Amino acid sequence: MSPAEKESRPILVAGATGYIGGRLAPRLLEAGYRVRAVVRTPSKLAGRPWADHPALEIVRGDLLDGGSMTSAAEGCWAAFYLVHSMNPKVADFAETDRRAARNMAEAAEACGLERIVYLSGLGEESDELSEHLLSRTEVARILGDGAVPVTVLRAAMIIGSGSASFEILRYLVDRLPVMVTPRWVDTPCQPIGIRNVLAYLIGCLECPETAGETFDIGQPEVVTYRQLMRIYAEEAGLHRRLILPVPVLTPRLSSYWIHLVTPVPSALARPLAEGLRNAVVCRDTRIRELVPQELLDCRQAIRLALERIRQHQVESSWLDAGLIPPAEWSIPDDPSWAGGTHYDDSRRIVFDAAPDELWRALVRIGGTTGWYYANWMWAVRGLFDRLMGGVGLGRGRRCPIDLRPGDAIDFWRAARVEKPGLLQLAAEMKVPGEAVLEFRLREISPGQTELLQIARFLPRGLLGLVYWWAVYPFHNLIFNGMLRGIGRAIDRPVIAGPEPITDPEKTPHSP
Repeated sequence: MSPAEKESRPILVAGATGYIGGRLAPRLLEAGYRVRAVVRTPSKLAGRPWADHPALEIVRGDLLDGGSMTSAAEGCWAAFYLVHSMNPKVADFAETDRRAARNMAEAAEACGLERIVYLSGLGEESDELSEHLLSRTEVARILGDGAVPVTVLRAAMIIGSGSASFEILRYLVDRLPVMVTPRWVDTPCQPIGIRNVLAYLIGCLECPETAGETFDIGQPEVVTYRQLMRIYAEEAGLHRRLILPVPVLTPRLSSYWIHLVTPVPSALARPLAEGLRNAVVCRDTRIRELVPQELLDCRQAIRLALERIRQHQVESSWLDAGLIPPAEWSIPDDPSWAGGTHYDDSRRIVFDAAPDELWRALVRIGGTTGWYYANWMWAVRGLFDRLMGGVGLGRGRRCPIDLRPGDAIDFWRAARVEKPGLLQLAAEMKVPGEAVLEFRLREISPGQTELLQIARFLPRGLLGLVYWWAVYPFHNLIFNGMLRGIGRAIDRPVIAGPEPITDPEKTPHSP
């Protein structure tokens, strides 16, 4: 494609806030393409380093709303389809994926797109194919039935910092010196590094021969999951892991075990675990001649992923997918009928510090940093949440030093990140209601900063009321300790507080 053509019409990226899309979009921009990112929550892209690129358009759209997708695709010449509905909040991900694929195909046809590129799953169709892989194959078929030529790239496990499959591998090997595994530990697979996946996706645009074709992508070597675990342990500097395969561990039992040991919830782990029983080996490798590149082997891909994690350079994560929990009900200016009666616990502390100093501590909260006080109590709450089927504390953060809207922080998600004055976290733990934890900063005099901490809870029924009053007595201990701990983290003294306040909107020094 000529430079002039690149600049004239954008490429639609469906799934730009996901693991693959969050890395593909900036690389398309670097390659000189115009990009139109269609997302349900535009604010999730606000903190990305490439969000203000002049060749980027961000539009709101929902793949389950055909009209919004047609509007989003208008004027584009090609589309990347990088979405799937396999998440804990979707009851029937296969049916949801069917609806979304039909809407994408119809929007592409209505708007005269020339190409669709779809990243699918590797696996031969049979009665034994997992529901997850069958759904991916069905989506490819639905897209292909449309009038617009579709390029399908089929991949097995993607090795890269932040991918769900790699995170399962990483946490299992890191935490378990002895692993009792299902028989799938010896299933053959052909993984691929995320770097190579992105190169193939972009390469397809620039190679007309790929239009309307299906290709298998993977490294040249066929390995087993047992070998992957051994290679990971060696690259991570761990002692050799003892792996004991047994025939009695079903995918359901495996998913529960993954749920407890790794940050990946059972609802996501189960379809992934079911897919591990299927051999995923490349059959059609013509793409290697059409889009030539140096393919990383498993050891190289794992080494690069670990380097990114150690250097805090994880671009995107499986945690990025999903909506930010709604927190409009917590906006003080809304009338009571907008969200219902909610309960507040607000506290104030003043530090001999500049706002930027405190902000650096706030955006590191959670994950490996912890919660600045009584981390063992947070761990107990996280374990309880995990046992109840929630996300728990184990998923941590994408990056311990960088925070952007939509990022997961243990069992919270960043709803608003406005440097250096406001951090709002929306709860994703299992609670009978909706919860928000908010921090506000304001410099009240040169070198002195007020920090407001506001916990808001919107109860759901009687159980919600019982929950609030059950945990309320612990707030004084935990929240006051957290506020003092933030000061200790930056080694700055407290001038006043912490002290409770009845109305943070009317306090003299509130924003």
